[in-house]
Amino acid sequence: MAHYILRRLLLMIPTILGIMLISFVIVQFAPGGPVERVLAQLQGQNSAMSRVTGGGGDLGGGQAAPRGGETNSRYRGAQGLDPAFIKRLEQQFGFDKPAHERFAKMIWDYARFDFGKSYFRDVSVLQLIREKLPVSITLGLWMTLISYAISIPLGIRKAVRDGSSFDVWTSGVVIIGYAIPSFLFAILLIVLFAGGSFVQIFPLRGLTSEGWESFSLWHKVTDYVWHITLPITAMALGAFATSTLLTKNSFLDEIRKQYVLTARMKGLSERQVLYGHVFRNAMLIVVAGFPGAFISAFFAGSLLIETIFSLDGLGLLSFESIVNRDYPVVFANLYIFSLVGLVVNLISDLTYSWIDPRIDFESRAA
Repeated sequence: MAHYILRRLLLMIPTILGIMLISFVIVQFAPGGPVERVLAQLQGQNSAMSRVTGGGGDLGGGQAAPRGGETNSRYRGAQGLDPAFIKRLEQQFGFDKPAHERFAKMIWDYARFDFGKSYFRDVSVLQLIREKLPVSITLGLWMTLISYAISIPLGIRKAVRDGSSFDVWTSGVVIIGYAIPSFLFAILLIVLFAGGSFVQIFPLRGLTSEGWESFSLWHKVTDYVWHITLPITAMALGAFATSTLLTKNSFLDEIRKQYVLTARMKGLSERQVLYGHVFRNAMLIVVAGFPGAFISAFFAGSLLIETIFSLDGLGLLSFESIVNRDYPVVFANLYIFSLVGLVVNLISDLTYSWIDPRIDFESRAA
């Protein structure tokens, strides 16, 4: 097993390099960039000043003043700006170096977990991520726990009563819940329960109320639950569908095997057969998939929910960074998400082996 783990860890290096290289190349050809964003802001300020002053005004205290029609064709919006100012902007964002040098420096820094500072926020990238992390952990953890708490008992019940009316109507509910996008359900919940058009039971934004730090412990807990009810409900609606059907199918496969028939012939009750023999084997794939399900909800499942409920988490941070071309934040998030995803995949495989010792990845790899 040690050799298998070592091989997987070594394979992470080219995988991460490939992900970062492809993303870096795509960004090079993407329209816009931090320099263009600053230039657009300066040109917008200049246009506003020109309208107010009748054509005068300056750009940033004179350092980027027009120079009699001089242009810099490399950037849109650079017409009439001092080339020296453009060069200073390139140096500030690191674009004065060739692309391969910038990529090599980025990988070297990231290998040491040095992610630098945000282009447009005067704060380090790691500090930004630490500030947004609690929101994403809250959404990912609670959504995963609640979806598993619903899907496992429901999947077992559906397997035991396969083909019954209970199985049919619950399958319909599960499929409908899976088909409804979480953001549409979130909007429906807001309309119904957050003062949209009916009643206002739950708050519309944030994870806590103002002054939460001064609340008593019980008040803190109830306020926290009060705030997360709607976003967690919206996220969990479709999340438990896959694990419910997975649990059901896994139990059905095990129930039809010979050892189950043998256990029944020995006179064991249905409950003893189900939870004493079937449960461990059937739950192998469900339990082993828990780390991956959590990471998926943690990193990818909360962007729209965070936006709708004004929750300032990693999903919203990544989206805003892409829109604003804040490349240090974009690439740092990508690097961390990819690294964590690869590690979690390895943990999931090891969990399979831990739950069922018959699974030997090392011999299969050999």
